[in-house]
Amino acid sequence: VLVGGKRAQACHTPEAALAGKSVLTNEGLATSDGLHPVQEAFLAEHAFQCGYCTPGMIMNAVALLGEKPNPSDADILTWMDGNICRCCGYPKILQAVRRAAARTGG
Repeated sequence: VLVGGKRAQACHTPEAALAGKSVLTNEGLATSDGLHPVQEAFLAEHAFQCGYCTPGMIMNAVALLGEKPNPSDADILTWMDGNICRCCGYPKILQAVRRAAARTGG
């Protein structure tokens, strides 16, 4: 999730810490015009299998691209650290973040 525009681990963030702050989840990224560019990139690159880690990966990618519009592969891997994909979809996740960066101006 993004709390006040910064990435946070929802499972480690006490509810009281959210008072008065904006909270954005994967479900809140899409608009009436369609999916967020990162969501579109994950779909286009087939960067998910079971879907369990996908929301966290997408939110980390959104936060990363907000801070570094043109991240290196090392940047992407560092930002994804902590989100474990048991299906081993990392190459496609990396490709999806690259694609989203290219689309959003990186």
